Amino acid sequence: MVPFLLELTASPQVACKAELLDLLGNIYRAEQWHAAAAAAGSRPGDARYREQAGWEAAARAAVAAGRSGVEGVAGSVRPEEALPARGLLRVMADTPPFPEL
Repeated sequence: MVPFLLELTASPQVACKAELLDLLGNIYRAEQWHAAAAAAGSRPGDARYREQAGWEAAARAAVAAGRSGVEGVAGSVRPEEALPARGLLRVMADTPPFPEL
């Protein structure tokens, strides 16, 4: 799904780029499952947190893989596109790595 969202942000006819870029930023920052897995440790029955933490990591990696496209939008002459794209680039730069599991 993330690659499709990134593709939409690069499409000139899409009107809701700011919202898409905000959504991608939220996806990149998400760490609820990592936090739950770290808190659960190795208790029996909590292995599902590790699987879901893997989904979070895959989603973050997919957003990061689209960085060059986001950089292209950040260079737009249209501020309603460029500003949210620059915001996503800041999120990518400022978000700490996931906690150790």
